[in-house]
Amino acid sequence: MAEGLTSLGLALDDTTLAAIDGHVRLLLAWTAAINLTAIRDPIAVARLHVIDSLTAMASLRQLDADGLLDLGSGGGFPGIPLAAALPSWRGLLVDSTGKKAAFLDTAVRAIGLGERVAIAPVRAEALALDRRHRGRWPVVTARAVGGLAELIELAFPLLSIGGVLVAWKRGPLEAELASAGRALDVIGGGEVQVVDTSLAGLAGHRLAIVTKGGPTPGGYPREPTDRRRRPW
Repeated sequence: MAEGLTSLGLALDDTTLAAIDGHVRLLLAWTAAINLTAIRDPIAVARLHVIDSLTAMASLRQLDADGLLDLGSGGGFPGIPLAAALPSWRGLLVDSTGKKAAFLDTAVRAIGLGERVAIAPVRAEALALDRRHRGRWPVVTARAVGGLAELIELAFPLLSIGGVLVAWKRGPLEAELASAGRALDVIGGGEVQVVDTSLAGLAGHRLAIVTKGGPTPGGYPREPTDRRRRPW
């Protein structure tokens, strides 16, 4: 992992490195039971999950933000490594699968993040109806969750105006960007920036960073059946 951190220009203190290492150990210990990741080799997990998650650090540090909400957190990527590396930020890891939420809760407590990182075992659609969260978050992250237009629909109701969605992407994005533009026209407007984060072993990896320009109308996000019936 040290080589990847050097490539990213990141110098993490011992406390942060210990938290990240503890998360990986727990992930591998639990994954045989609840299949948190198909990757079982610790070195590959470090590169394909941890370093990939941390490719957003440079972009996040440029923001005037103090917290992130991680959609579909699953095994805790990117939310846990980012929360560990941003010690002044609060975090919320969202996953509606009960077993995954239980893992996330165990992990953040075990590695010392429990006081500032919470777990929400609910769907994003339900969370967006909660006044404590709707329009409250400066950053929403999503990795391996869905298409960019759908992510905009799920994230924008949770973001404050001026907040950003950071989505991890690979491969051609032309079709996704076109549909994302249509979603933006309806759900709050804004801009999309694509940042190349390719490193050794992470060829073709990019971040789509979407800034929310205005308020999101009521009725969004739609339920999954409506989104499938009328995609962007």
